[in-house]
Amino acid sequence: MTDYYDAFEISPVPAPGPDAVAPQPYRGIYGMPAFVTVPTADLAASTEFWTAGLGFFELFTIPGTLVHLRRWAFQDVLLVAAEREAERARADAPAMTYTFACVLPELDAIAEACRARGTGSVSPARDTAWNTRDVEVVTPENARIVVTAAKPYEPDSAAARSLADIGIAPAPDGHRVDSSTRKAPR
Repeated sequence: MTDYYDAFEISPVPAPGPDAVAPQPYRGIYGMPAFVTVPTADLAASTEFWTAGLGFFELFTIPGTLVHLRRWAFQDVLLVAAEREAERARADAPAMTYTFACVLPELDAIAEACRARGTGSVSPARDTAWNTRDVEVVTPENARIVVTAAKPYEPDSAAARSLADIGIAPAPDGHRVDSSTRKAPR
């Protein structure tokens, strides 16, 4: 018996072969299981490189702050404006961030388990404008890892207003994001 099974039906990657056809870019909104965050001093130049060079498209933008890029489903990259010139210049600053999702009840236990290892660093949990609670961990290899958990959606919250400002609104059931109200990619 094996713990592994064929799960190609959930992957956008086509079966390999001479007739393989790339899937269409995926424009739907979903809870991202994991993604990469890349700090940049020039959002416009980075966006142009990722779109024209690597074939990604702009899913949405928070002007001057963030560009959410995507190619196929589950190929998400967030370009973010580098916070400070000094941070960009630090030789030991991680060049990118890997973020993975968990659920709220797991967040504190993951942070505590990382603290117990005694290496790297673990930030206090913080709430974001996009309705998550995040913990940042710097690993012994100096990789920046963000563990993120979605918070329950509250229609009158600052997070709901932030999401609405960029064109993302909840579905009528309030549980999932309605991509039909999203602003068209640029």
